[in-house]
Amino acid sequence: MAGDSFRVVGPARLSGSVAVRGAKNSALKLMAASLLAPGKNTLLNVPHIADVEIMAELLERLGCTVVHDTATHSLTIDVPELPGHTADYDLVRKMRASINVLGPLIARVGEANVALPGGDAIGSRGLDFHIQGLQALGAEVHSEHGYVLAKAPDGLIGATIELEFPSVGATENIMTAAVLAKGRTVIANAAREPDIADIGEYLITMGAKIEGLGTSTITIDGVDRLSPATHATLPDRIVTGTWAFAAVMTQGDITIIGGRPDHLEIPLDKLVAAGAVITTTPDGFRVKMDRRPTAVDVATLPYPGFPTDLQPMAICMNAIAQGHALVTENVFEGRFMFVNELKRLGATITVDGHHAAVNGLSQLSGAPVLATDIRAGAALVLAGLVSEGITVVEDGFHIDRGYPDFAEDLRGLGADVRRV
Repeated sequence: MAGDSFRVVGPARLSGSVAVRGAKNSALKLMAASLLAPGKNTLLNVPHIADVEIMAELLERLGCTVVHDTATHSLTIDVPELPGHTADYDLVRKMRASINVLGPLIARVGEANVALPGGDAIGSRGLDFHIQGLQALGAEVHSEHGYVLAKAPDGLIGATIELEFPSVGATENIMTAAVLAKGRTVIANAAREPDIADIGEYLITMGAKIEGLGTSTITIDGVDRLSPATHATLPDRIVTGTWAFAAVMTQGDITIIGGRPDHLEIPLDKLVAAGAVITTTPDGFRVKMDRRPTAVDVATLPYPGFPTDLQPMAICMNAIAQGHALVTENVFEGRFMFVNELKRLGATITVDGHHAAVNGLSQLSGAPVLATDIRAGAALVLAGLVSEGITVVEDGFHIDRGYPDFAEDLRGLGADVRRV
């Protein structure tokens, strides 16, 4: 619920096992990509989070029939032969991933009117790369009255597109537009995130011709039509990383079922440097910590670098670590907004531009704080677990957008966390 807060009683030590479901950032984009194939598409391992419901409503307004079976974590999307082409502001403002309908709509319908997106307050994330990419494919794109208006009445034509920055969203929109374009498209300096590969695999199952997934050069040969498909969403690496940091911060022992350590090599290396023992298991991996962590420097970078979405967790860990560390944010300039909330718990942090200098304390002290975005909200709950007394994290709806059953999972690991 929008007014919910998370009430955390600390200190706590987390122990046990927790299952990771499908990735938010992948599921939402897979849902948008479903627009490319008329008929019934089925997505498996879809998380039960608020953003999925928002994307489902957006697709329904475009003429799709969406059924989300939360018991089996499956989602069916029945796409009409001619979807609508307008994504209204009242939904798009709630979630930036709504912009991902732009590429599929212009490829399928020949036009798209998509409101400029909202989402998390973590800095400016312009659509220049998206627009330039679609223009290179022959679309006419401009912005008017708060909407991105795109037209390609004669269809799209393959092109070579070099991105100035490996933007995930731009790579996705260009890729989903190019699969139905005439000829070959090459995306140079493409994003390499596992989410991109997941969407690409889904498109290939639909009949698309794509090579180079997971590399910085993606080649797409356009086809005339795609067919509906069934695809399982990959596990959420950011939720996985959150649980790994939670184990280290609370000097705990957590087995993360479904976690993919190969998607988190640099963050897990940092946790080992902090003192964690990490071992793989048949269905995931285990993070064990038996002492106060050692402070570690972190610098965020596009994949395979340290994810910006785990930067708040790194700051929170360093806030209770031995020593001092420098955390550098190279992706989103607004990511440090939550630092002032963490300082309300007693953390010693100095922000200078895109650097945060953190001096570790043995323990924080509980206080009311405000979640400013999804990841900051989750990180503040973890900070509450290493604070003396009660921490209340307000605006818990942010957390619900990315973490299904977060309070329940924490209680299953021994924490005293509940919604109020």
